[in-house]
Amino acid sequence: MPHRLVSPRTASHHELDAMVHILDGADILIHGFDGTITHWSIGCENMYGWTRDEVVGQNVQDLLESVLPEPADDIPSQLRTRGFWQGELVHRHKSGRAVHVASRCVMVNLPDGSSAVIQTNNDITELKQAQDVVNAREAHLRSILETVPDAMVVIDERGAVTSFSKAAEELFGMPSDTVCGKNVSCLMPNPYRDEHDGYIDHYLTTGEKRIIGYGRVVTGQRADGTLFPMELHVGETTANGHRIFTGFIRDLTSRYKIEEDLRQAQKMEAVGQLTGGIAHDFNNLLTVISGNLEMIEDKLSPGTVMDLLREAQDATADGAKLTGQLLAFGRRQPLNPKKTDLGQLVTGFSDLLRRTLGENIELRTVISGSNIHALVDASQLQNALLNIALNARDAMPRGGTLTTEISRVRLDADYAKMYPEIRSGEFVLVSMTDTGIGMTDEVKKRAIEPFFTTKDVGSGTGLGLSMVYGFVKQSGGHLQLYSEVGRGTTVRIYLPAEKAESRGAVDDPQMEQPSPALPRGDESILVVEDDVRVRRVAVARLSSMGYTVLEADNAHRALEILGTNDEIALLFTDIVMPGGVTGDELAKEARARRPSLCVLFTSGYSEPSLAGKNAIANTHWLRKPYTARDLALLVRSILDSKV
Repeated sequence: MPHRLVSPRTASHHELDAMVHILDGADILIHGFDGTITHWSIGCENMYGWTRDEVVGQNVQDLLESVLPEPADDIPSQLRTRGFWQGELVHRHKSGRAVHVASRCVMVNLPDGSSAVIQTNNDITELKQAQDVVNAREAHLRSILETVPDAMVVIDERGAVTSFSKAAEELFGMPSDTVCGKNVSCLMPNPYRDEHDGYIDHYLTTGEKRIIGYGRVVTGQRADGTLFPMELHVGETTANGHRIFTGFIRDLTSRYKIEEDLRQAQKMEAVGQLTGGIAHDFNNLLTVISGNLEMIEDKLSPGTVMDLLREAQDATADGAKLTGQLLAFGRRQPLNPKKTDLGQLVTGFSDLLRRTLGENIELRTVISGSNIHALVDASQLQNALLNIALNARDAMPRGGTLTTEISRVRLDADYAKMYPEIRSGEFVLVSMTDTGIGMTDEVKKRAIEPFFTTKDVGSGTGLGLSMVYGFVKQSGGHLQLYSEVGRGTTVRIYLPAEKAESRGAVDDPQMEQPSPALPRGDESILVVEDDVRVRRVAVARLSSMGYTVLEADNAHRALEILGTNDEIALLFTDIVMPGGVTGDELAKEARARRPSLCVLFTSGYSEPSLAGKNAIANTHWLRKPYTARDLALLVRSILDSKV
């Protein structure tokens, strides 16, 4: 809509002189439409430093060097069409410093047909400086809140969220725009959700503090409905007569997981010491019993009594086997470790396993590399592998596949941080993966406990995996279980690797050649991993290699990120994830949207065919745990092959 033309008021020179005289103390100046200054008040002298005699006749723009906030011709245009203009300008003081002013210009017509502009200026320099200080402090505070790892939520006395930090968005899986304005109870499960407003009303009425000023462990609820433990600290202040409550939130999921792992390790250590001691004493009793039975046997003639004695001897032998398993769990069995080529050992043991498993189970063996040596008791290792195979057979009543893989790996410090019971170093990995029914989380937690079994009464002692656990620990290694209901189980045994023999050279630590630098890149990579610790390590590794890394904890979030970022060159995703969409399903959808997208799978399973049954072409596989070098080389190879 065009501006209505305004007829400026006609004023005489005498009237302008009178006006300036009356308002001489105000910050008023009058200049022609061409900018020539005709009147300069005492207020202007005080504001700008020039006297009236110094400025009259000069051009106002040249004198004050006005910094215009809008196009230079906008002020004259508005004066012609509207008769006035107002806004903020930056002028120059006589000393050269900047003067910020709030200006208002009014155009008047003079009797001689010319026009004049009456301009009033108010000095707002101190106000602008104060605003700059406030803005700087706000920016500083905002940068702190966006980088601090703890989430921050601010609510008013009605419980409505007024501020939601970046860390809070990531923790709860909700954007700030969605949460702000809503009641903070939307971040809580019931019964806390329904009772929260009552807590605030009770405090406002009685002043009784239940959580303000104190740390407290409560339960939070993410956008996807999952619950998590969190530590909440609440502070209170008053602004403009209204109370404001600020809550700082720390996710305790990782801490609880580490504490649970530590408690489990301590429990297993205590149970191991107990069972080892009992087995040792019981072996002494069995020695007495079997010895006496042997001596009695020499004095008996064949008959019914002899048959009873031999049955007792058989029971004694079974008892000896049982105590042997208890000693293995308690890490007190006698071991005879020798340098052993595990590739040859497992290959030679395959025939026995094949006969034991039966015809409906396919046995596969994959050996990566050669001369994979470990210092281990070969017979006890074979016994451990047999126990794992028997459990796998029971988990596949209708048949399936059991894959054994042997490789040399290095567990680095990053991996050891995720699992406190593990030390870093060179290991030989023996991994056995079945395609059976898998384990629930509860069964997986208790799988290595002695005498725990899911089999029917009389079908097992529950000492199979506990014996394997004890043997591996006594051998200086680690044991890990990966299992999902309906997706099979992987048992991974890490045994300390034997150092390679030198050939015509003397080992000298000072003469070791440094490892070549890791390959780097600057592409964008999306990491999808539900385990917070694993994801944190993967992101840190890739970032240190120069890549731009985005992260998501589930497939739904990953697809949102892919839809808004065309620069992502590689999707690095776990296979088994919560939320109803697996990693291979995510990759299929991502490829449907972006056919050229590179895909790298990772999982704790040993058998790649478990992940998507090779349904997605031109994808790659990286088995957990992987080292930084494994990751760097494979990522660079994938991205370079795309060029």
